[in-house]
Amino acid sequence: MTATDTTPPELPITLDRSATEPLAVQLADALRAAAAAGQLRSGDRLPSTRTLAERLKVSRTVTAAAYEQLHAEGWIAGRHGSGTYVTTAPPGALRPRQQPPPARQATSEFVDLAPGAPWAGGLDRAAWRRAWRAAADAAPLHRPERAGLPEYRAVVADHLLRHRGLSVNGGLSEDVVLATGGTTAAVTELAAAMLRPGDAVAVEEPGYQRAVGAFRAAGMRVLPAPVDPEGLDVGVVPAGVRAVYCSPAHQYPLGGRMAAARRVALVERARAEGWLVIEDDYDGELRYDVAPLPLLAALAPDVVVHLGTTSKILTPTLGAGWMVAPPAVTAEVLAYRDQTGTGPAAAGQRVLVELARHGDLGRHLRRLRREFAERRRLLVDALADAELPVLGDDAGAHLVVPLPSARAERDALAEAERRGLRLDGLARHHAGRPRWHGVLLGYAACSRDQLVAALPGLVGLLTACSAAPVSADVTAAQAHVPTTADTNPGS
Repeated sequence: MTATDTTPPELPITLDRSATEPLAVQLADALRAAAAAGQLRSGDRLPSTRTLAERLKVSRTVTAAAYEQLHAEGWIAGRHGSGTYVTTAPPGALRPRQQPPPARQATSEFVDLAPGAPWAGGLDRAAWRRAWRAAADAAPLHRPERAGLPEYRAVVADHLLRHRGLSVNGGLSEDVVLATGGTTAAVTELAAAMLRPGDAVAVEEPGYQRAVGAFRAAGMRVLPAPVDPEGLDVGVVPAGVRAVYCSPAHQYPLGGRMAAARRVALVERARAEGWLVIEDDYDGELRYDVAPLPLLAALAPDVVVHLGTTSKILTPTLGAGWMVAPPAVTAEVLAYRDQTGTGPAAAGQRVLVELARHGDLGRHLRRLRREFAERRRLLVDALADAELPVLGDDAGAHLVVPLPSARAERDALAEAERRGLRLDGLARHHAGRPRWHGVLLGYAACSRDQLVAALPGLVGLLTACSAAPVSADVTAAQAHVPTTADTNPGS
């Protein structure tokens, strides 16, 4: 039998240091091209990151970043103690970048720039498959774990400590951390377990309309609580509410981070007036160039229910989320589950446990932050060059371009659709009469190439729509003047 030659191949790779494209991206593209051309084949061993860096006269950071991207795409893999190998040729979607399609094809396939989607293409497919196989090997449960799998709650406690700075004492106890089916499922449980029909609940305006729907379906009266670029305006939250729902890490949809003074004011009012504060940690793991602010749950664990989910960092199909709450709250939620026979499925919990066990979850979060930081930079720079205003760009995976009127927003959405761009508008995120107008630009669902290709047209149409006259309702909103909808208990 002839021994297999595993000597790393000599590859004709040239990097252009004068190009705007990062060297790591150029290197990853060059290696994909070599695989597509047959210069690299399945089983070939690649040079080490150090050797390749010396050969190309670049830093090892460049070669490591390129390898990590290709590993995430699933066509190279590391073998412990023996190096990095090509596992397969890249599929068509990962072959070298092609020229943009002709203009007549622009509307045949939409570029998804709407917010709220994860970077599904960035998941390490090999790690994903491994986690699901390991999860499937677990023995069937005789009965549901009403609080969630203990090992899952331990992973959540570790995740919160490492990535959100929240120390959950006794994280394995049912009276501290519960598994959920996601944020909306958790809100539904809280409404049914902790509130009564007719109770008033304050929800950010504009805000997460699925939460509004969950509260209303449970018979709650939803009172819109105005937000501004610094998040929830605590001073105008109506008196007499039983609960306040907010997203302080990256307000959905305006994108503001709740200022530290407002966080303190919110928990002080909650304690004084008997509110239950529901903290939706939307995009909490993603921030750029800003220091982390203390979670509401860290400031006031006695009155705050902290909700998190894997929907945006992995995929909403996993159905895995968590709740950290005062013991009295978790006791009521568990009693509700016992009465209704409801609760989160174990499969998604097991997958997350396996991803964490092998370090794949941490690696994915690091890739996610690097990729989103680059996409954010591309988008923010393009908007800044056009002197367009931007909100909410220091955290999360979307930002907002305010527009001067409802008509300007409608025109922007219509023109974007005509050009094959899927955007979202602020109007639909209001429970009452819209106070803010503009478009939300998400940069997670599309590819980086799609984003770059879409930017010139996107900036052009937003510039045109921004030139419209400013309407009176926008002036009032930016001055933070409550409208009738803000205080109407029946809205």
